[in-house]
Amino acid sequence: MERHRLGDLQLAILEVLWDRGEATTGEVHQALLEARGLAPTTIATMLRKMDDRGLVAHRRDGRILVHRAAVPRDSVHRSMVEDLVERLFGGDPRELVNHLVREGELGQGDLDAIRRKVAKARRSGGRGGAEVQDD
Repeated sequence: MERHRLGDLQLAILEVLWDRGEATTGEVHQALLEARGLAPTTIATMLRKMDDRGLVAHRRDGRILVHRAAVPRDSVHRSMVEDLVERLFGGDPRELVNHLVREGELGQGDLDAIRRKVAKARRSGGRGGAEVQDD
């Protein structure tokens, strides 16, 4: 699996494109303007760099570039979580969970949902795929 190392702005741009499917440079800028306050040229430059890296693709609509994400959301999330686990927890995902429990990041409802997820994974032979969700 390809590793995706993304900065905050790159991830924010991809989130806009995943949510919308396609967006012009101006639309991406508008979507991020309130939270980030960046110039349109900054967004355009980042989109170009992301295009060069194969993270974003574009098509022309007259003189306007219309961008779309070229990588799937789940692939990026998986890669970034793997990177986080590797860098901060020595590659041991249990240490990430231990950290979240120890630091109080997971409430009782979260823990109950995780228990149900673990039980379901055990019944299905340990295969992933199901998500922990609120009931």
